[in-house]
Amino acid sequence: MVEAIATARGIRTSAQKAGLVCELIRGKNVNQALATLQFTRKTIARDIAKVLRSAVANAQQDEAFSGDIERLFVSAAYANQGPSMKRVRPAPMGRAYRVVKRTAHLTVQVAERPLKIARVATDVAAAAGKGEAAAKPRAKKTSGKTAAAKA
Repeated sequence: MVEAIATARGIRTSAQKAGLVCELIRGKNVNQALATLQFTRKTIARDIAKVLRSAVANAQQDEAFSGDIERLFVSAAYANQGPSMKRVRPAPMGRAYRVVKRTAHLTVQVAERPLKIARVATDVAAAAGKGEAAAKPRAKKTSGKTAAAKA
């Protein structure tokens, strides 16, 4: 199974805001995630889309990659807090307010879904009818009283 990671460090947004957009794409197919990011009305979505494309390119460079991008999905997407820049803003009466300009580290991990192999029934099991008996649901036991008698 192929896994690839891409990280963008020092992006000028808070990790909390970026984490909200990361939740939208986690677990989705790559094409579906890119479409979601394209129509998300958050500025950080552009940066996350760029990191996602980079992770896909990293997966394509792996020798074990099958070449089918349709099988890739976002296995992990998260935003960690980066270094904060401290700035000073003038306040009334000679005071100063502290302004914290936050940054985030964006990480996207893509992985390849395993191929689904269909299970083939053998002729012996089909002849015995075991497959049909297991598929039938059991009847629910009732107490014999009708709905009219209960009312």
